[in-house]
Amino acid sequence: MEIEKRIHELREIINYHNHKYYVEDAPEISDYEYDALYRELENLEKERPDLITPDSPTQRVGDKPLEGFEKVVHAVQMQSLADVFSEGELYSFDKRVREAVGNDIEYVVEKKIDGLSVSLLYENGIFVRGATRGDGLIGEDVTQNLRTVKSIPLKLKKSVPLLEVRGEVFISKKDFIRINEEQEEAGQQLFANPRNAAAGSLRQLDPKVANLRKLDIYIFNIQRIEGESFDKHSQTLEYLRELGFKVSPGYKVCRDINEVWDEIKRIGEERGDISFEIDGAVVKVNSLRQREILGSTSKAPRWAVAYKYPAEVKQTVVRDIQINVGRTGVLTPIAVLDPVRLAGSTVQRATLHNVDYIKEKDIRIGDTVLIRKAGDIIPEVVEVVFEKRGGNETEFRMPEKCPVCNADVVREMGEAAYRCMGIDCSAKLYRSIVHFASRDAMNIEGLGPAIIDMLLSEDIIKGIADLYYLHKEKDRLIEMERMGKKSVENLLASIEKSKSNNIDRLIFGFGIRHIGIRAAQLLSENFESIDALMEASPEDIKQIPEFGDKMAESVVLFFAQEQTKDIIEKLKAVGVNTVSTGKRKINDNRFEGKTFVLTGTLQGFTRKEAEEIIKSFGGKTSSSVSKKTDYVLAGEEAGSKLDKARAFGIQIIDEDSFLEMIK
Repeated sequence: MEIEKRIHELREIINYHNHKYYVEDAPEISDYEYDALYRELENLEKERPDLITPDSPTQRVGDKPLEGFEKVVHAVQMQSLADVFSEGELYSFDKRVREAVGNDIEYVVEKKIDGLSVSLLYENGIFVRGATRGDGLIGEDVTQNLRTVKSIPLKLKKSVPLLEVRGEVFISKKDFIRINEEQEEAGQQLFANPRNAAAGSLRQLDPKVANLRKLDIYIFNIQRIEGESFDKHSQTLEYLRELGFKVSPGYKVCRDINEVWDEIKRIGEERGDISFEIDGAVVKVNSLRQREILGSTSKAPRWAVAYKYPAEVKQTVVRDIQINVGRTGVLTPIAVLDPVRLAGSTVQRATLHNVDYIKEKDIRIGDTVLIRKAGDIIPEVVEVVFEKRGGNETEFRMPEKCPVCNADVVREMGEAAYRCMGIDCSAKLYRSIVHFASRDAMNIEGLGPAIIDMLLSEDIIKGIADLYYLHKEKDRLIEMERMGKKSVENLLASIEKSKSNNIDRLIFGFGIRHIGIRAAQLLSENFESIDALMEASPEDIKQIPEFGDKMAESVVLFFAQEQTKDIIEKLKAVGVNTVSTGKRKINDNRFEGKTFVLTGTLQGFTRKEAEEIIKSFGGKTSSSVSKKTDYVLAGEEAGSKLDKARAFGIQIIDEDSFLEMIK
């Protein structure tokens, strides 16, 4: 009984502090104190799992990725809004409203957050389901991802029999920049704007990914409710605030359309200073009775409109075009501009995206150009003011060598991006080392991204080969934050162990473009050493099954770089193996032409070991079930892949059957 009481008490305390931090932006305790409370609750719930409830703060992030999203039919249609683009159109809207309901009208003006609209359903005060808007009639069930949004209460401050609300999920400007930095670091496509980032995050099948994106929400409407009634929209917003929701920020009740226009202009002037992106202001009739009289069309209410702000565009001059080398090695041209005030900040640099963009818009050094902030955040050049071109402007050409490390710069057929080929280029060194040390590459345990970042920032390492000299810095490493004698000794032992890896791991660890784990294994099976591979021609490499022109040329170009040759000599000098330990043993071809999918936990093998066995008999493995799959090898706690296999009529085998097959 004592543990049950403490669990209830901790939930109340944590929910209180969540509300103070994520809704009111007024934290009362430190992160350390909060974490201590959270860990205590986690530990108690592990002792008594029978006491875990859906509204517990520990249940915000699900354990397993989803297989897909279920469809949700909205009980109340989630309509869109009609847009207005000028003062005249706004006054015409007011005229139509007054003709229908008379002149005694109040309006509510709210910021139009540029995010993704969702509905949240509560039963007896407990959050039970969240769905995207979809087409307004049918959306998708994204409950697990919405549970990760800390500003959504899992339990309301007072119980309501049934409540469905509508809100806008968004990502702050600050977090949008952070997410794109992480996307670039991971070599993934950047999001165009915060709205795309929010939408992409909310539709992640793995709630853990959504949790890392730091989604937020503002609630702006009651869709349906039981047990309460209201006269005005502004009353509903205050009621929602009392229940614990983060409601439409800084909304204003206006007595007439003139006051509405003044508020719209005020928001427009301040939009650059707002921490999240808005693309307009929403004007709503406040009286719920008048709304009923006005009604709706099939798509939009007649009692509300969205005023859309024009994108702010300023004129300036391109003084230079410089190159930024990102962590993935992509070269991005950046315009250096005469300073200009734009959307709340002074802009002196703007992205030019790529050389195709520059050619398409014919942007030259010395041109007068128009710039704007894409998504109100990232400055970009929109167009050239050609009538101001005087003839002294200079055309831009992409460099043939990386401006950071002087390695070759390559643009592959069909791609817009130019890339630095240098493996030791300081601009992309962090990502190169993260990949080199990863599990499928050199498998250096204990050398995670945070440690690598620290080693680089402390100037302890300046290149990949420096990892093998870390034993000389042992005392310094022990004194560093998050290290310690035991962890340092384990790290150094793992680095030493990696020296004896077969060269397929080294080849994959180099991060050669288009060369994945399978291709690296094939190269190690067909070339006796790194030296032999360095001397190979594209024609030699194309003799390997599964290798085409692009892969072969990528390998040859990589090994032709002086940086590559230099680092291989350094790795040889410290004892890293550069000789193949032999081709993979092929027992026979009993699985030739057969594709296996593995699911669940195997008892006698790791999944990687089972995959190697299948390949040793000439078979292939795949991560997903399709009609081309021949066998699904199912271990304990097998997932939904079994259902898909049954639907396709694919043969399902257990571990005992697999053992019989490989005897």
